[in-house]
Amino acid sequence: MNKNTGMLVIIGICLLVLFMGLLRQKAEFLLNFLVRGLLGVIGIYLCNMALAELGIACAVGINPFSVLTVGTLGTGGLGLLYGIVFYNML
Repeated sequence: MNKNTGMLVIIGICLLVLFMGLLRQKAEFLLNFLVRGLLGVIGIYLCNMALAELGIACAVGINPFSVLTVGTLGTGGLGLLYGIVFYNML
């Protein structure tokens, strides 16, 4: 094995390690997004039920855009969705 081949092998191994780290971070991000989205849908459902029990005619729809908002922003997104609905009620 000459010097150039050895350098290419080392560079290849380094790129492989970086790629594996990148995949792990993306998997963690995707898992966090899915968990926040699922908990957000449950939160929207429970808030809609609680507001209906209190007699407040306000409901956030469960659709891909609201799931995307809550999945990306978390509880802040849930507050944002209800803030928009309450603002539209005024």
